[in-house]
Amino acid sequence: MARRRESARGSMPLSELLESKESRAMASFGVRDLDTMMRFAPRRYTTPAPLRSLHEVQEGEEVSAIVSVVDVKERRMRSRQGSILEVVVSDGIESLTLTFFLAKQHLVQWHRNQLPVGKHIVVRGTVGLHKQTHEPQITHPLYEDYEDTPEGRMRAQRPLPVYPLKKTIAQRTMRSATEKGVEFGDRLSRPVPAEVVARRGLLPLAEAVRKVHVPWTLAETRAGLAHLVFEEAFVLQAIFAQRRAQDARTPAPALRADGPLQPAFDERLPFELTAGQREVGGQIIDRIRQDHPTSVLLQGDVGSGKTVIALRAMLRAVDSGHQAALLAPTEVLAEQHYRTLTALLGDLARAGQLDGHPDATRVRLLTGSQRTAARRETLLDVTSGQAGIVVGTHALLTESVEFASLALVVIDEQHRFGVDHRRRLRTKGPAGTSPHVVVMTATPIPRTAALATVGDLDVLTLHESPGMRAGVEAFVVHESNPKWEQRMWQRAGEEIAAGRQVFVVCARIDEAGDDAPAPPPMDPESGATPLPVARGVTETAELLASRPELAGARIGILHGRLSTEEKQQVMDRVVDGEIDVLVATTVIEVGVDVPNASVMIVLDAERFGVSQLHQLRGRVGRGRHAGIAFLDTRAVEGSETSQHLQRVASAADGFALAELDLRRRGAGDLVGEEQSGLQRTLKHLDVIRDAEVIEQAREDAFAVVEADPALSSHPDLAGSIEDRLRDADPDVERS
Repeated sequence: MARRRESARGSMPLSELLESKESRAMASFGVRDLDTMMRFAPRRYTTPAPLRSLHEVQEGEEVSAIVSVVDVKERRMRSRQGSILEVVVSDGIESLTLTFFLAKQHLVQWHRNQLPVGKHIVVRGTVGLHKQTHEPQITHPLYEDYEDTPEGRMRAQRPLPVYPLKKTIAQRTMRSATEKGVEFGDRLSRPVPAEVVARRGLLPLAEAVRKVHVPWTLAETRAGLAHLVFEEAFVLQAIFAQRRAQDARTPAPALRADGPLQPAFDERLPFELTAGQREVGGQIIDRIRQDHPTSVLLQGDVGSGKTVIALRAMLRAVDSGHQAALLAPTEVLAEQHYRTLTALLGDLARAGQLDGHPDATRVRLLTGSQRTAARRETLLDVTSGQAGIVVGTHALLTESVEFASLALVVIDEQHRFGVDHRRRLRTKGPAGTSPHVVVMTATPIPRTAALATVGDLDVLTLHESPGMRAGVEAFVVHESNPKWEQRMWQRAGEEIAAGRQVFVVCARIDEAGDDAPAPPPMDPESGATPLPVARGVTETAELLASRPELAGARIGILHGRLSTEEKQQVMDRVVDGEIDVLVATTVIEVGVDVPNASVMIVLDAERFGVSQLHQLRGRVGRGRHAGIAFLDTRAVEGSETSQHLQRVASAADGFALAELDLRRRGAGDLVGEEQSGLQRTLKHLDVIRDAEVIEQAREDAFAVVEADPALSSHPDLAGSIEDRLRDADPDVERS
């Protein structure tokens, strides 16, 4: 920490630089030092209207004019407290009145001091007519001093920065503060080395921030912001580079055994691995053979076969004398994974049992709501090493869970877990070592977004599916069209009659209760009217029982208030074909595998995120029968909400949806725990627009860290990394 304070030339407190009003305004945005203020960029710029003669102006026109103050008059307002200040100005030919309605006397005096008779100013505003005299006037105009020089005329036309505001803060206060800060540009910390700045053709930082906050032209603002965009990408990539460097220095179990479990498993697979599965699986095996921890993101669309690849890697860990853990975000998904793994392994998962394979291991499930006896038995097997594979939820992260020799961690649904979760699992390896980590996601990330969001992971991608699934089509159904809605339920009834099953997903459990969304989302195209209250599971199940299209259908419900045992009983009945229609919340969003399910109906679809809709769509069409997904909405047909759902429904695969989600929702908290909300972490960088910048920054940052891992020659960069990690998550150390 001491090195940071000595090196951060720009950490001058704003209280030493600004007036108290300006300092308080900046502090309201969490900006308390020079470095932060100079990187607090305007939201946009306003370009003044061309300089005009007052003789040419018309009512309703926006005008910029160079004028002199001719007269100043003040009078009390009749209907409310305060004064009206009228300032008559002239350009030498015509005159115009500037009118200010001021509640406080000190404001009147402030404007009087700024506008003495004879003062030359540039005035900007929209021309109106006085209600009584019908003379032209500008109410509450912007104005500033004018000097009759070439520079003065340029200043009169320069773009003005527009900063975010809170409560009573004025733009002039924010502008005054940043203009003062620009004068101290040489005091700013410079995390990007000078040679990198020069090689990438960027402006020096002091010049860049001047062009951001006090530009002469809009082109200058773009040149200035380019430095801040690159700097942000550079610091982020330096964090990832340091994590990679630390991995290279950290020992990990080398998983090099070639059997006996993995070959035995491959022999009994009921299907042939695709070329993509063999290739990606081989790449993972190559990485976990090394004696330093690998960090891999395995991404592929729903149904691409990621679980089989992960299981083969886990078996290699067991073959090598160690343990593997599979971490799932929900108990339903953990239960599903446990069932899937034990079914795939068969007698290979029944060590110690009469029908177990001679080389078998034990697969154990650990969740937070497990009964005490079962939990105690599981923990004993985990601690002793009898359980080669452990499947669980966040319960695996608790301090009470001690592995005998954890060598590989597989995390399913990466978007549900943050960097800090991965860090905690890293501490559970054998003494002095760190386990290998493979994170999986069925919501693929475009390449440049991956570099910015998970740049400390090697990204491996499955582009093909095993071909054993019939696939799924999706359609948007507007409830404003009763025929469409009726046909949707008819299709569901037809599938049930053919022996197949239906999922109906609701946004909440009850239509009146604590789980009600507040406030309800708004349809952008339907004015100020909020969307109707979302349907609930319990009420929907009752209504479906009376629909003629579903007459005789066996209906079940599943939601988060049910106990773990109740949830499992429901899912067992679904898998066994004893339930025709399952009405559920998003507890079935990921991992639920019912090959006989062929229809997914999502009610109030506008309330779900892109990745949620994609995951839900992927719950059907997983067997021999083609699936159909209906995104049912009460949004106005043709509205932006409706169009968004149409884009989701028509997207060919998860990769197209990932980019759609990225544009709509954001990239997430890139170095901390949170995984959504672009603005939480990024201030200037856009992971789609700035793809080339990310690539360049990554190349430069990795080179700098490789040459100087401790960054002893780059104290400003080290300080910026420290600040970024602290801002993202005070507890974050590394992934």
